[in-house]
Amino acid sequence: MGRAVLIARLVLADVRRHKAQAVMLLLAVTAATATLALGLSLGDASQTLYRQTRTATAGPDMVALAPDPGPAATSALTSLARASEVVAHNGPYRIVYATLTARGSTSNVVVHGAAEKPGAVDRPLVTSGRWVRPGGAVLERGFATALGARVGDRVTISGRSYPVVGIAVTAATSIYPWAAQIGPGGGPGDASGLAWLTRSDARALASRDLPVTMALDLKLRDPAATQDFIDAHRDSTARVTFHSWQFKAKQDAVILRSSQPILVVGSWLLSLLAITGVAALAAGRAAEQTRRAGLLKAVGATPGLIAAVLLTEYLALALLADALGLALARLAAPAIASPTASRIGDLAGPTGATIVAATVLAVAVAVLSTLPATLRALRTATVTALTGPAHQPRHRPRLTALSALLPTPLLLGLRLMARRPGRAVLHACSTAATLIAVIALLAFHAQPVKGYGSLPNLREVHDGRLLLAITVLLIVLATVNTIALTWTTAMEARVTMAIARTLGATPGEISAGLSTAQLLSALPGALAGIPMGIAVLWAFSLGKTTTPPTSWMLTAALAVLLATAAFTALPARLAARRPVAQTLSAETA
Repeated sequence: MGRAVLIARLVLADVRRHKAQAVMLLLAVTAATATLALGLSLGDASQTLYRQTRTATAGPDMVALAPDPGPAATSALTSLARASEVVAHNGPYRIVYATLTARGSTSNVVVHGAAEKPGAVDRPLVTSGRWVRPGGAVLERGFATALGARVGDRVTISGRSYPVVGIAVTAATSIYPWAAQIGPGGGPGDASGLAWLTRSDARALASRDLPVTMALDLKLRDPAATQDFIDAHRDSTARVTFHSWQFKAKQDAVILRSSQPILVVGSWLLSLLAITGVAALAAGRAAEQTRRAGLLKAVGATPGLIAAVLLTEYLALALLADALGLALARLAAPAIASPTASRIGDLAGPTGATIVAATVLAVAVAVLSTLPATLRALRTATVTALTGPAHQPRHRPRLTALSALLPTPLLLGLRLMARRPGRAVLHACSTAATLIAVIALLAFHAQPVKGYGSLPNLREVHDGRLLLAITVLLIVLATVNTIALTWTTAMEARVTMAIARTLGATPGEISAGLSTAQLLSALPGALAGIPMGIAVLWAFSLGKTTTPPTSWMLTAALAVLLATAAFTALPARLAARRPVAQTLSAETA
């Protein structure tokens, strides 16, 4: 039998014997790698979607905006259309600043006066219905989605009702809600949607004393030379603002400015919880792995073969989880990268660098979780590994006298925690990581609400959903880790607990002792999680985030501790009910 075949058969047999542990590792690493891949993939996602939309809609290379309509502005825009660098143009046309009401919601809107037959530059792609006609309005798709409007609905623009005849996308403006480009006076405008009317309807709307800007879409001979064009055509006689296609692509990414840190930091926290959970499982199987290593040594296996057998199971599962995580990231990327429906196109999925980063993360989780147990098994002598002799406890009279004064559950809990300090540290880190996410979620809800008129703030809604999803994943993993840590501790300490029962401890005291051990480990993590959560918030918001009320944070820490007590109660109770005679006879057999 070849070496690779032997390792594969041993690993498969071990996975079949420990299905629950394999599933736990698979789910934890999948969540971490999917979150990291999504976070790293967002960097170029918005620009990719903008470029595809620009190609599909013949988007302009440059938009010139004159906020003071009049002969001077018209002359300036007309001269730009005749510049030698320009190969095609659309306009000048009116942009009217108004308000729109649909389905009970009111929002600012910019109305573009559009030709009934689009030309060579800026040909919006109609995704539903038809293009503009006299008396009818077309809504930009992101805006229509936010309003819940469909073809056939009626909208009211500054007091005048129009039927919605179509829904379209364009690259001539930024995504919803930044269609305004500039405000009526030339400064930044409020959050606005985009609608199209015919040029005659836009002229009639503008006659109602609404603010108007004149605009011109330009196609340049060299699309990359936008800055040179701006520098060469600044006109001192008329106020003209230039928006290049690069500027619009950059503006699109603003909506994802907070999403990437949420996902990347969330993947770090999920990875920490994955390491905690897998390390707990590995520690629980330490005696079994040591005996297995002893058997392999007894039949002539080399240390390299033994290490390969012990590590391959976790590495194989981690790599499978990595593949699942990358696939999930590929499926979820369109929804995460495009919270508004203003753009069209497909995303290519995680890049090579993202795949490498996610794979490194998966391997790191597997190795860091299992390496200590593997090294311990390799260093144990063959005879010791096969016989597993009892360890002689150290005798500390003063500590024994002091501990005799403690209640039995607290005494047992302190003893269990002191015997396993590394596991206590892992549990504290798991609790702190969970509380960091909870503090971030509380801080998000403590921020002032900034809506778009009567419509919700799209960016805040998107970030809130991501933050909630990450927090829920962390809570679920932390819960599974707590149960696994309690059960592992109970199995390792079953003899100690059985002896305690022979000395008079009740099953309730044994159960309370196991829960106390986990609570004592979680308490430092809960205390440290609050300042750590605040520090993370300030680091990523540059001090601009409103800290949630202290009462909220203390309540969250208390809730985490109560949840720890609740989730440890069941496995502790089950372990405490195991018959004493059965436990002691099994150990002496």
